[in-house]
Amino acid sequence: MSDTVWIQLSELAHGRSGDKGDAFNIGLVAHRPEWFPLLKEAVTPDLLRGWFAGMVTGSIHVWELPGIGAINCLLNGALDGGGTTSLRLDAQGKAWGQAVLRLRVPVNRSRAAAAGLSLTTATADQWGGPPL
Repeated sequence: MSDTVWIQLSELAHGRSGDKGDAFNIGLVAHRPEWFPLLKEAVTPDLLRGWFAGMVTGSIHVWELPGIGAINCLLNGALDGGGTTSLRLDAQGKAWGQAVLRLRVPVNRSRAAAAGLSLTTATADQWGGPPL
């Protein structure tokens, strides 16, 4: 049995997003301080690139905000020119922060359990296959 399990990001953190020209940022704050290490390890530029494949054309950066138990994610080339010129349904990137919370992220089973994170909805894969 693998010690990596997949949980929905919304169980680990809450988020807020918005536009920055042709980019948008997503701030993700761990629900509990002891879950911050799990959050910062789980959410990577590669993970976000996979989730937003075909929608984000530029670079993706993720950095820590340890003082508030959060990470900030900046996704460039994501808004088709930005809020005043884009024809996208969400030209300001407001819905993207909510959409990313549906993403399943990898966490270490032992560390998550030790930190008090419920694993009742954890699955063995990223796609939400059968529960463990």
